[in-house]
Amino acid sequence: MPETVRILTARGDGVGEQAELVHAGAGLVRLEVFVREQNVPLVLEIDARDYEPTTVHVLASAPDGTPLGTARLLIDPDDPGQAHLGRLAVRRSARGTGLGARLVAAVEQAAVELATGDGPSAPDRVRMVLSAQEQAMGFYARCGYAPGDGRRYLDAGIWHQDMARFLTR
Repeated sequence: MPETVRILTARGDGVGEQAELVHAGAGLVRLEVFVREQNVPLVLEIDARDYEPTTVHVLASAPDGTPLGTARLLIDPDDPGQAHLGRLAVRRSARGTGLGARLVAAVEQAAVELATGDGPSAPDRVRMVLSAQEQAMGFYARCGYAPGDGRRYLDAGIWHQDMARFLTR
């Protein structure tokens, strides 16, 4: 993937030009990949967490502004030191280019900054968890994630397993 790909972030409740670009681009990619390609019902794909102030959306776009990929970070302020990576999607034209790994790295960086907090009692590491589609588990393993207890479950009609890794600040 060329270095000219732009990575932008916006909070779920963000306003302004960048937030609008990120929200619109992320929505476009997620609709294309999850709803159209994988037949995930729209009502399951877009949820209330998309708009929470502790949610961070990451968007990768081409130099001309075309959205290429997205991911979502969920932070629970009541559970410092833990974060959730989800809704990672890369458009077909950008797959196999390393863009997915760049999106994971961008989410991880944001998680370390946001989930560890400030102050002397702040945790020094983040446990990043995700619900991996089974067909994507190899990708996440290459990004440093390990399977959880091995239990499979259906989410939107697709088999998933939990994976996690620790990140340090």
